[in-house]
Amino acid sequence: MEAKKRGRPDNYGEPRTYDPAFRGPVYKRSCTDVLCGFIFIMTIFCYIILGLVAWAHGDAKKLAYPTDSNGDFCGQKNTPNEKKPILFYFNILQCASPTVLTSFRCPTRQFCVSMCPDRFLTFTDVQKKHRVDRSSWEYYRQFCKPGFNDPLKSASEILRHEDCPSFILPSRSFLKRCFPDLSIINGILALKNRTKFADGAGTTRDVTDLQEGVNGIHQILAMRTLGLKIFEDFVSSWHWILTGLFLAMISSLLFLWFLKYTAGTILWVFVFGVVIVTSYGIWICYREYDRLQSKPGTGDTFYEVGLHSDVGVYLQLRQTWLTFMIILCILEVCILLAILFLRKRIQIAVMLLKEGSRTIGYIPCSLLYPLVTFFLISICISYWIVIAIFLATSGKAVYKVLNVGTNCKYANETCDPQTFYSTNIRKECPGADCYFAFYGGKSIFYEHILIFQIFNAFVFLWLVNFSIALGQCTLAGAFASYYWTFHKPKDIRSYPLCASFGCALRYHTGSLAFGSLILTIVQILRVLLEYLKHKLKDSNSKSAKFILCCFQCCFWCLEKVLKFINRNAYIMIAIYGENFCTAARNAFKLIMRNVVRVAVLDKVTEFLLCMGKLLISTSIGVLGFLFFTKKLPLTPPTLNYYWVPLLMIIFGSYFIAHGFFSVYAMCVDTLFLCFCEDLERNDGSLEKPYYMSPELLHIMGKKQAKREA
Repeated sequence: MEAKKRGRPDNYGEPRTYDPAFRGPVYKRSCTDVLCGFIFIMTIFCYIILGLVAWAHGDAKKLAYPTDSNGDFCGQKNTPNEKKPILFYFNILQCASPTVLTSFRCPTRQFCVSMCPDRFLTFTDVQKKHRVDRSSWEYYRQFCKPGFNDPLKSASEILRHEDCPSFILPSRSFLKRCFPDLSIINGILALKNRTKFADGAGTTRDVTDLQEGVNGIHQILAMRTLGLKIFEDFVSSWHWILTGLFLAMISSLLFLWFLKYTAGTILWVFVFGVVIVTSYGIWICYREYDRLQSKPGTGDTFYEVGLHSDVGVYLQLRQTWLTFMIILCILEVCILLAILFLRKRIQIAVMLLKEGSRTIGYIPCSLLYPLVTFFLISICISYWIVIAIFLATSGKAVYKVLNVGTNCKYANETCDPQTFYSTNIRKECPGADCYFAFYGGKSIFYEHILIFQIFNAFVFLWLVNFSIALGQCTLAGAFASYYWTFHKPKDIRSYPLCASFGCALRYHTGSLAFGSLILTIVQILRVLLEYLKHKLKDSNSKSAKFILCCFQCCFWCLEKVLKFINRNAYIMIAIYGENFCTAARNAFKLIMRNVVRVAVLDKVTEFLLCMGKLLISTSIGVLGFLFFTKKLPLTPPTLNYYWVPLLMIIFGSYFIAHGFFSVYAMCVDTLFLCFCEDLERNDGSLEKPYYMSPELLHIMGKKQAKREA
């Protein structure tokens, strides 16, 4: 009757001791959460359609090539600017704001050039020398409006129409844009050894006038220099980095293998080590308390002493050491009581850890499954980035009226460069021009870009969560097939990981999509809360900030709870083939009936695996430090910063260990739920035999009935 209530077949629990085809309580599965699976597939189909539409409307060249004031790309093949890949600013002084420069939009005309200027020149000087030295004009004209070749034209008219810049400065190309080649000489900002320059309007300007406009750019240049050195270090040491990561992989495998034999020893050594250290702390506190008994003035209370920035003041009080001693005594009692009453549960946890090592030993290919998850997530990230880029570049060129030097009522209004010169704007605002501003427009597609970007982010998170869920369900199915095999390892199915992967995709795509969808909705809400927090950072409303922080905390906790529930629900889905809601409910009830065992197993597993990650990453890091600092009898490469490959090795080792240990943690969690179900559903009789290992049977004090010969 209970089996029917929990959605399991009536034949659950019937004797299958000698049935080699038995692979778990449910061996005939059906599709679960079909509606959500259909919605998930349709969403993916719409996501593909969105990608095609974005690809049709977008243009990645808008990011790859700079755009001049006419909206033309610099350096694009088969265009007049093919041999002009660099963007030149007519008057860099008008780009005083760093935010304007970093967005690469200055209120001055911009043209494409083949190279940046490398000398100081003004238009007036070139005009004066033109009759005797035409070479100066030939050099200068390449920074003028394309096709302009009239050096004798009135200087005021040329500058008003921005046919040519009033001056050029020695510059260098950065991100395909010309910026002044500033440097610091003896603590003084200079431009090619000069601290002053002529602006072409009869005024001598100080180089510091350029500093504000290019300050942010020079910070980026410094970062680029640092990045180049880091890249050089990576190129010089990549094979040593791979060697360190390979050692981390071997160390992770060895650690998991040793856990089968040393899990209990490591855990009990740590527990008794904590007991000994706590006892020593109690003795130290009592010794200090007794020593201060004979000193006058040490009997004051915290209230009488008040607040002090010097912590040493409190260490001279008997009350401080008495408080420490009481806290440590309480902690010691709690630890001893935990050891006394949780001893058996700790033994079960240790045995499950050992069983996990044994299980992975029989299914070693499971350790490579994180590569599949990594591959799927990489595809999701790549597709999301591509769609985001094409959506961001899907607008048409927008032109605006720009008028430098005078006020104009038409300033910043949109305009059409084809008809601009036939309007009255030029008459009312002398010097005004129609310049390219940005990519946008009012098309139906572009007006809904924000919605498409939100949809892109939502589906991206859903697919990432689904990939993780698929990995958890696949691993759980493989490990469960091991547990529910009576004759281990003889009757373990062939290729259990592949069989579990196919089963998860064929029958439970809907359930995995359902669980992933719930988690994705919570994550989207967290992103929206972060956006609101960013918008309210300058607000003076403390109550709004407090409420927002409360919501952030609640949703963070909700996400953690959902991840825990989903993880166990996927295990139950892999075992019993239930739909998501039923699996989540049954997993939650099963955990609540074994909440103490869950807590002990979770903390024991977390401690051992965390210690393993730290041990592996630290050991490999120390070895790498000794190698790169030439303290080992090996010849390291010559590097700018030895910490570059060292940090790569340390973090890479940690993530490699995390990948292996995540499989191990999933194995232990799966075996634990199977173990709990085994205890509740079976009694060791011939009709309902236990499937747990003999070691677990011994710890639980259970006996397996033997069939008579």
